Amino acid sequence: MALRVWRGNPYPLGATWDGSGVNFAIFSEHADAVDLCLFDAEGAEERVRLTEQTDLVWHCYLPDSRPGQRYGYRVHGPYDPGSGHRFNANKLLIDPYAKRIDGAIDWDDSLFGYHVGPGSDDLRFDDRDNAAFCPLASVIDTAFTWGDDRPPRTPWPARAGRARPGRARPAHPARGGRAAAGLGVGRAGPVRRAGPRP
Repeated sequence: MALRVWRGNPYPLGATWDGSGVNFAIFSEHADAVDLCLFDAEGAEERVRLTEQTDLVWHCYLPDSRPGQRYGYRVHGPYDPGSGHRFNANKLLIDPYAKRIDGAIDWDDSLFGYHVGPGSDDLRFDDRDNAAFCPLASVIDTAFTWGDDRPPRTPWPARAGRARPGRARPAHPARGGRAAAGLGVGRAGPVRRAGPRP
């Protein structure tokens, strides 16, 4: 079955489960293209090219995706370290907006976008794939489920300690046995009550 890919929305950023599918959105001002990389339980990778871009945010919606889906991004663009651009689509990137990360970093030289080691500088492009060593972002369900929790169903007369404005509270030993006016408001005259007028 072919993976269904819809336009999606640019916001919120990250992977957002809405109860029917997942919206993926990532910001990149200078990217030429963005691939969403989906991983199954065995670690096999399936790439989805994001074709929608709104306000520098690349996005798509996958109606068949669910919480637990592991993913990352490969971002295409210029590799020009002198101008501050180090795009390298050979490198799997963790979603900077991810709400959950699965796995640990297994440090390997392929995690860097440039060659590392003795005699090398950080300007030479590294074309090794780092997916085997990189942790993955994971889609989560952010809805709070109450489980067996229920409202207390306490009847109004049984709710002790409630203060009502304009009425005196009972005397308390800490106040020397004096009653206190509700909310610190004292009244000099008779209290007017709501309801029909005589």
